[in-house]
Amino acid sequence: MGQERFGSFGRATPPARNTIAADEAIALLKGGTARPGSLLGYGNGRSYGDSCQNAAGVVVDMRSLNRIRSFNAETGVLEADAGTLLCDIIAYAAPYGFFPAVVPGTQFVTLGGAIANDVHGKNHHRRGTFGSHVEVLTLLRSDGRTYRCSQTDNVHLFGATIGGMGLTGLILSASIKLMRVPSLDITESATQFRDLGEFFDLAEAADQANEYAVAWIDQLAGGHGRGRGLLLTGNHAEHGSHAAANAGSRLSVPVQPPFNVLNRPFLTVFNAAYRWKKGKSTAPRQAGYQGFFFPLDGVRDWNRLYGPRGLFQHQSVVPEANARRIVPAQLETARRAGQGSFLTVLKRFGDVRSPALLSFPRPGYTLTLDFPNRGERTLRLLAELDRITVEAGGAVNPYKDARMGPETFAASFPQWQRLEALRDPAFLSSLWARTAMRLEIGQGTAEAAE
Repeated sequence: MGQERFGSFGRATPPARNTIAADEAIALLKGGTARPGSLLGYGNGRSYGDSCQNAAGVVVDMRSLNRIRSFNAETGVLEADAGTLLCDIIAYAAPYGFFPAVVPGTQFVTLGGAIANDVHGKNHHRRGTFGSHVEVLTLLRSDGRTYRCSQTDNVHLFGATIGGMGLTGLILSASIKLMRVPSLDITESATQFRDLGEFFDLAEAADQANEYAVAWIDQLAGGHGRGRGLLLTGNHAEHGSHAAANAGSRLSVPVQPPFNVLNRPFLTVFNAAYRWKKGKSTAPRQAGYQGFFFPLDGVRDWNRLYGPRGLFQHQSVVPEANARRIVPAQLETARRAGQGSFLTVLKRFGDVRSPALLSFPRPGYTLTLDFPNRGERTLRLLAELDRITVEAGGAVNPYKDARMGPETFAASFPQWQRLEALRDPAFLSSLWARTAMRLEIGQGTAEAAE
């Protein structure tokens, strides 16, 4: 197995040097011989930063634990091993008329990874996060015990493990409640907006009327086109396919280009073509679920296009009351820095609470930007985006991050000490080492695992 297989998706941080198989890690944990800070579960490497890396120890390849254990076709409750890919869950449940209640932007994440990061999708306003649909999870800790965690059993560990980025132990399996849908296909509509003000005027009504809503912003547009974009909404089609499409892709980037292909001239052309293709008609159209939810999955290893230095993704959320001021300021900051984002996505988060102790989504608007890694120049921009976000009372997404400082992390997640108190001592990530472990631990925060 090549090292690249155990890297982060952003490719701006070094891949894991040391890896072990899941069964080996399970033996260490059950035998009580795992050293402090030596382990971290690794799913399918779709995190953009170093939350999936452990430079001080080893990562545990969970992909061999990929069995779907049971499924109730009446209730939609599915139990599977933590290494099961989301695409396999979709394919298994589709013929029964079920679909995951929440899906992120890629179907190539593991069940354990989706739980550990408490991922969100285009319907947070209705369904909340992935963790909101977890019924039970089993967790193996370095005391040798396997814990059954739910809303009623080992409640503190349940909340800390959802969104806990793999730090509370090794997730072995989970039961999740899927959503009944009339079909997998999506009836999609595209509405052009001239500027961000018009988007904000449309956003709440779009959420109320649709299961899914997301906006694409032409981040490079200036002058009268500044802030223009497309509001894409969707609902599961009443008459569509119940068969999951092949999750593989014929298209790929087979080799690493020696330079960043996604430069400004390319992005200018791409944005114009995307805006024309998606916005040429306002009439609803029926689309396959993969194209709607997972468009970038259509090109395998597309992240290689950013060149050998990789990319940084910056995702922030700011309170709704500040969004009309802060989101334009963030986009203007990137423009002034001369940095173009390949895909710029803006969504509205609702008020559905997650059971997670640390969860990134919260009521407000979330902006996602992708930047090629240009060294200090890019790091300065990202630090400025952090500052704008935190001063507005917002948060920066840790599982999309590879470089935020401890103060930004603490401001984004003031409950971090409670997770540290429940962190399994054998588990550590590079993200936690460079953020939480560099902060002063307060007194009286310990919570005993039940």
